[in-house]
Amino acid sequence: MTTYRPLNTDNKPSPLVQNVTDPIVCATFYHFVEVENPEELQPVWKQFMMDHDVTGTILVTPEGINSTISGEREGVDAVLAMIRSDERFATMAHKESFTKERPFKKAKVKLKRETIPMNYKADPNKIVGTYVSPEDWNDLISDPDVITIDTRNDYELHLGTFKGAVNPKTKTFKELPQWVAENMDTKKHKKVAMFCTGGIRCEKSTAFLK
Repeated sequence: MTTYRPLNTDNKPSPLVQNVTDPIVCATFYHFVEVENPEELQPVWKQFMMDHDVTGTILVTPEGINSTISGEREGVDAVLAMIRSDERFATMAHKESFTKERPFKKAKVKLKRETIPMNYKADPNKIVGTYVSPEDWNDLISDPDVITIDTRNDYELHLGTFKGAVNPKTKTFKELPQWVAENMDTKKHKKVAMFCTGGIRCEKSTAFLK
């Protein structure tokens, strides 16, 4: 089975302009890479966040990291730079938004088994779907031989989706493997295009289908 997902073209934040009335930066990021020492990173990263007055949660797992943090510009930039100073995370991308108040009260670095719970062995560090540029995406999903799957949760689909995309009607990402087992035929569905909001679900789901 051939799987595709939209390409994240670079590791730069979204081109948004920070308003002076929204002084808090919210940064979201994830990065798949083998992490052999997550328990060693936990106390160091948490202390660094606290020292720079940055709140939010960073999940550290054997397969990589997943996070949303918030704080003033200087602090958020410092935390991102600290993480990228580790060569394993040097190419980590992140996205930004801005708000008047902090959405998180504490700095947390948690050790987890997966970057996003799927309860199925799927390692994007070893295999993942084919990346497709934004320019080629519409042509891909217009192909009658391609089945397009929206991997977001059911409530997110109400905000909009691509024409013809299949809604698995999952309430959590953990339900996707069961939906695939019950609704997909590897002989019939040879080409699958998958998309999500931030990218991490596409990484995991295409690795799973591979």
